[in-house]
Amino acid sequence: MGRSDLANSSCPVSRAIERVGDPWVLMILREAFVGTRRFDDFLAQTGVSPHLLSQRLKQLCDDGILRRRRYCDHPPRFEYLLTDKGRDLWPMIMTLRNWGQTWLGGSSVRLTHKGCGARIDPGLTCPDCGAALTARDVVAEISEEFEQERKRRKGGTQ
Repeated sequence: MGRSDLANSSCPVSRAIERVGDPWVLMILREAFVGTRRFDDFLAQTGVSPHLLSQRLKQLCDDGILRRRRYCDHPPRFEYLLTDKGRDLWPMIMTLRNWGQTWLGGSSVRLTHKGCGARIDPGLTCPDCGAALTARDVVAEISEEFEQERKRRKGGTQ
């Protein structure tokens, strides 16, 4: 499967990976969620080359995940802010954070709920009953469209 296959898949996971599955994009998003806004700060905190950072920031802006805002006219300088679409990626970044802390060790960022002041490690919960969710608690049902796509990929008939 190539990148164009990911972008054209009926699977939203494939399409999301095509947009935000690049390690540098994930690092930029991590930084955006801890308040990084400016090119030089993204550069220093991610370790990405200036050329790749420019490409990824442009991609994120074109995809509507970040928006670019001028903060200085002379010389022209811009900052990069999360959009609503970008802020909706927060659970993904938190899931990666939690997995990394559990399985790889370390703790780089402490999270505090603004509403009550509690220290938190966000997790997935059922929107109906509030129960914590793991892979063992959910049944995945493949849509007909995605099933047909999977058969085509495997060489089966439609």
